Amino acid sequence: MAHQSERRYDYELLDVFTNTLFEGNPLAVFPAARGLSDVEMQRIAGELNLSETVFLLEPVDGRAAAKARIFTPRRELDFAGHPTIGTAFVVSNLMSHPRCFALEENVGLVQIDADADADGYPMYWLTTPRLQFFETVDRAYCAQLLQLSLDDIARDCPPQIVSAGSPMLFVCLVSPEAVDRAAVQHDLAARRVGSVDSVGTFVFARKEPQSSTCFDVYARMFAPQTGIAEDPATGGATGPLAGYLLAHDKLPRKALAFTSEQGVKMGRRSLLHVRIDTSTDGETIKVGGSVVRVAHGTFIMNGA
Repeated sequence: MAHQSERRYDYELLDVFTNTLFEGNPLAVFPAARGLSDVEMQRIAGELNLSETVFLLEPVDGRAAAKARIFTPRRELDFAGHPTIGTAFVVSNLMSHPRCFALEENVGLVQIDADADADGYPMYWLTTPRLQFFETVDRAYCAQLLQLSLDDIARDCPPQIVSAGSPMLFVCLVSPEAVDRAAVQHDLAARRVGSVDSVGTFVFARKEPQSSTCFDVYARMFAPQTGIAEDPATGGATGPLAGYLLAHDKLPRKALAFTSEQGVKMGRRSLLHVRIDTSTDGETIKVGGSVVRVAHGTFIMNGA
């Protein structure tokens, strides 16, 4: 017999930015989270101990299909990429697969588009929220932070904090091999290095640095300050990555597409797709990927 104050909350466990089971970035989505307090959401996220957990509520803005609140094991985020893509998968299935809709997040409305890849596998795309650019950061500090040599830090692309809702430090390295050698110092990562607190350090290198047509990157993201030692896929950083590269003239100002491969060293390869569309109003950056449903479960809140 159920306890009289028992509350049950179902959730879906997903792998995001992959079409292969047990790769990509794990995510939990609670499709009906009404009745959970802020404290309970944070404690559930800590219990699951995934990079992020999403709780879906009725939207305040009537243009949105749902309101998504995103929690790491330690804090709430205003926006994050793989939770948005995973949530898009869940909401799309609940709504019988619309091609376009919006999700309400703490940054506001996030536009979602759905299509399919060349093999017919469903793809979900978010439009990156407005970017904010903060201070550039000393290369020597970044070398110390990542336990690399100064020669591993690209000279022509200054490290910088950029945000689409979650500020991150972007550090361009000279090679994928240097990316694999990076090991963030947790005590330094916890320090503020500019006017905002960074939630993570995103390191990357171009796969073909001499190419004028291939802009694919190999990347890793460390966020010990938010309870994430390393993130297998960071869609909330991939849109800002494109904006950062555009701002430093490392991408041509034209419509193009590229990929960011992440999570390889963790054994959870993720592939994040980027589309940059241009218009008289500037660039629109979309980040997309696939989603695999892994499992479902129920939290039983007995008198909590």
